[in-house]
Amino acid sequence: MNAIKIKPIFLAVVLTNQAWAAENVQSESDDAKVVEEVVVTGFRGSLVNSMNAKRNATGVVDAIFAEDIAEFPDNNLAESLQRIPGVAISRAGGEGRQITVRGLGPGFTRVRINGMDAMSSTGGTDAIGGNNRGRGFDFNTFSSDLISNTLVRKTNSAEQGEGSLGATVDFETARPMDMDDMTLSVNGNIGYNEQAESVDPKLAVLFSKQFSDTFGALFSVSYADREILDEGNSTVRWENTYNAGSYRGQALDDPDISPEDAASLTAINNAYHPRIPRYDSYTHTIERTGLATTLQWQPTDVTDLVLDVLFARHDSTRNEIFMQGVGNSSSAYAGYNYTDYEIQGNSLVYGNISNADAQVENRFDELSTTFTQFLLSGSHEFSDRFRLNALLGTSKSEFENPIQNTLIARANGVGMTWDYRGDSADTLLTWGDGAYQESNYELTGIRQRPQGTNNEYTNASFDLAFDLNDSITFKGGLTGKSFDFDTYQSRYGSEGANGLSITGNTFFYDSGLGENKAWLVPDRAPFIAAGMLSGQGAFELIPRERDTYAIGEDTISLFAQMDFNTEFGDMPFFGNLGLQYFDTDQSSTGWFDVDGDGNNEQTVFEHSYDDILPSLNLSLEAMENVILRFSASEGITRAGLSSLRADQGVSVNGSSYTITGGNPLLEPTKATSFDFGVELYMSDTSMLSLTAFKKNIESHVQRLRDQKTPAELGIPASEVDEQCTAAAQSPDNCNVNALFDRSVPLNGPGGDLHGFEFQVQGDFSAFGDVGQYFGYIANYTYVKTQLAYLNDKGEIDVVADLTNLSDVTQSATFYFENDTYSARLAWVDRSDYLTDARGRNGNVQHGTYGTTNLDFSSSYQINDNFKLSFDINNLTNEGDDQWVDNADHRLSYYHETGTYFSLGLQYKL
Repeated sequence: MNAIKIKPIFLAVVLTNQAWAAENVQSESDDAKVVEEVVVTGFRGSLVNSMNAKRNATGVVDAIFAEDIAEFPDNNLAESLQRIPGVAISRAGGEGRQITVRGLGPGFTRVRINGMDAMSSTGGTDAIGGNNRGRGFDFNTFSSDLISNTLVRKTNSAEQGEGSLGATVDFETARPMDMDDMTLSVNGNIGYNEQAESVDPKLAVLFSKQFSDTFGALFSVSYADREILDEGNSTVRWENTYNAGSYRGQALDDPDISPEDAASLTAINNAYHPRIPRYDSYTHTIERTGLATTLQWQPTDVTDLVLDVLFARHDSTRNEIFMQGVGNSSSAYAGYNYTDYEIQGNSLVYGNISNADAQVENRFDELSTTFTQFLLSGSHEFSDRFRLNALLGTSKSEFENPIQNTLIARANGVGMTWDYRGDSADTLLTWGDGAYQESNYELTGIRQRPQGTNNEYTNASFDLAFDLNDSITFKGGLTGKSFDFDTYQSRYGSEGANGLSITGNTFFYDSGLGENKAWLVPDRAPFIAAGMLSGQGAFELIPRERDTYAIGEDTISLFAQMDFNTEFGDMPFFGNLGLQYFDTDQSSTGWFDVDGDGNNEQTVFEHSYDDILPSLNLSLEAMENVILRFSASEGITRAGLSSLRADQGVSVNGSSYTITGGNPLLEPTKATSFDFGVELYMSDTSMLSLTAFKKNIESHVQRLRDQKTPAELGIPASEVDEQCTAAAQSPDNCNVNALFDRSVPLNGPGGDLHGFEFQVQGDFSAFGDVGQYFGYIANYTYVKTQLAYLNDKGEIDVVADLTNLSDVTQSATFYFENDTYSARLAWVDRSDYLTDARGRNGNVQHGTYGTTNLDFSSSYQINDNFKLSFDINNLTNEGDDQWVDNADHRLSYYHETGTYFSLGLQYKL
């Protein structure tokens, strides 16, 4: 169970201070004093801007602005978002990668940059999902320096468009006509990671200039270079399918085995053991480059034209080195002899195997993501009451992983011990002396798996708005959106040693893990010289058709919306009511044997769907500075791209006819959402808000079983006939029109998601003049849902949370700021969450323990132009701790990346 961790004394102080602020504002209003306007700047000013954006919105919106982003030690945009209520992030190599909003994972969130849909894909380790072939946006492509402000819209409106159930995240780059006549900002940083012992440079430059009063140009460049040492241990899950051969040298069928030893061996074989107990050492190098260019022309007071060009490049390498035992091989495990063991629950947490095999792996990846956006947007007022907004643009994300190269070597019978009896960080693995001698090793595998993923959007839209009077505005618009996705992978025809030897081709790698003995590792250089990456001969690359597919979506949408701003009685009352219609034509391209000649060809499946989505957003200022909000809407999120792949395969085994693979006919996930909130604004810098929300999710994509004919699914008759003939089945019973058991992703049952968000912001001015320099912002979100996950027979298998859903997400920032000094301490926490609701290898569910991250930022204003900063990221060296099985919580993966220090100097003209 997750408990609210807000300390009572802090809450009491906050509420007392907020009450004082509210009383003070009211008394000033009663006295009708005329005071000089005070312009709040710096970090405090950005919080005020965020609060005003929330107050003036018609729905539930949270915002962060440039100063807020810049004043934290964020490596990328994901880390900037994690302090927004209800937002939790997942990490890759110690950096934020994707977000979950109100318990709905990355695939439920829509991202727009300057008003246009966008997608970004990167690659990660196998433990965190590898190549992103889904709809979840990878935020680690982008430096936070490129963005001016961010809005997270948690409710829908008709003009906002479809595609989100979690949130719509809007990023905006800076506009030159919103800045001073000339602006120059240069930020330089030097970072140091204590674990990698690396020195990392970072530079960001922004220049903006207005020419006359009608034209402005802005250029922003950012560059960061980092090295990360990401180390720990993992097991690649646990299982109990293989039986050990003996205990203390005696097998079960040995007539001399004692009853005690026989019972021990039986217990060992019934318990779950780690499949591949290993130490992991990953070295990441990351170069992040960004360029934002904006040209803005305002020829008249009623016309605004903007050209945005955005470029982001994420180049990285990752060297993964593993020292491991082998427990996932039935042939090897059958010969293993245990000399000692301990079982906790049903897990073999300690084992000493006198003749276990050792294995080392050396994997190297080169990865790059290139994101580009070209966008022309504009607005024009035809009159005081009639205006137009239009947009035309394209964005593309190109992810390439041209080298994913692995060398595997094995030493048989050298012995090992594993010990998982302590905490995840205290795992101890040891090997016999033979594991450190080259003569005991044999090269067993060479892999090269180049791959890539491309996403491209093309958008065109125009919206019209007409003010019927001072209270009512009618809006309408048309949007055309094209989305294209393709992914590919190739592999060797054989991933064995291919005639090469490890002898003389090794080096010692000292990770410092475990016994602190250097590992004997295959050296890539001589194998590259032998043609490992040539793509010729034994190393010829063959496309892997299952991982080579494409999805296309063309969507036309229309909306009509009425905005109003009036009074209900004498209370300000504003909001909107609207309808949106969309129609999507989808194509899914995969590989099939169309002619039955053994040669697969590209085959396209087509699918169309449409819907009408209503929305309502109401805001009522029931009392002065107290706003009540209500929102109701219907929304959709499209199925995951990998689930839509057109790779359904037919299999006939006797009288068993089956179809497995993707499902190009999936419908979107649809939900009806309700929000009700209360917001209290006590002063220009303080507020309280509480929002309850609920989503009725109609369906949830999961792997189910039903019956369909191949003809219904568009599977060629030739492919079916080939399988039927090979299985000696009569064509009268086995044909394209026969019923087959299908096991593919389908739209399964949904469920309800509900929760609440609490947010507080303010300062300590109630405690005197000194208190005005201290402030805080904190939030707490609770989410709960239960979905039915079905087995292959369509029966309820398990009822569990959505994957990626943390019941609790919370954060708090305490700050001090005056004209010279500024310091902030930011605390971000998320509770445990599931990553697989069913699990694998007999483990019931997979999950990740919650994380608590603590960051510190500070700055010193030297003069009007120069500012010095010092930041610390991940103060407590928080780890990534994953488990399998909801009963025993067996260790699956535990890594740490170290604490990061940064010293910076900013010049601003």
